[in-house]
Amino acid sequence: MQTMDRIETRCLIGGASVDAIGGHRFDVRNPATDEVVASVAKAGGADANAAVAAAAGALPSWRATPAGDRARLLHELSRLMNRDQERLARLMTLEQGKPLVEARGEISYATSFLDWAAEEGRRLEGEIIPASSSDKRILVLRMPVGVTAAITPWNFPTAMITRKLGPALAAGCT
Repeated sequence: MQTMDRIETRCLIGGASVDAIGGHRFDVRNPATDEVVASVAKAGGADANAAVAAAAGALPSWRATPAGDRARLLHELSRLMNRDQERLARLMTLEQGKPLVEARGEISYATSFLDWAAEEGRRLEGEIIPASSSDKRILVLRMPVGVTAAITPWNFPTAMITRKLGPALAAGCT
């Protein structure tokens, strides 16, 4: 259980794995043993700005992606997370000390948010609502608003990030 194979320890910005701009790293320790299980990039403000710029650059093509295609990609992410549930759960246990059975449950919970968002994203529809004047109507269109930022807590990091990320991606935001 102590191996950290195939774990990305750098920043993911613009689809590329990159070191933090300042080059800093920090150790992730197993809370049960205090053993260092990984050394990961310590991102800072410049990294956040680079990520926002990359997300803004990706927005035009992602917002133009049909809702059905976005839904298929979210379902695929869910499928891959479920396929790798054991590995992800073990990683969570090493990193946070969460019992393995709870970590497995969180992965299942997390993927349910992706699947829900995928299906809701297919139903993003506009509507016509009455106006204050009887000869007018108001057309409401639901459109992607732009780059999304999400903060996730340590107690349910995987579930909470998918709860925020899924709807944003399904709606066409980056």
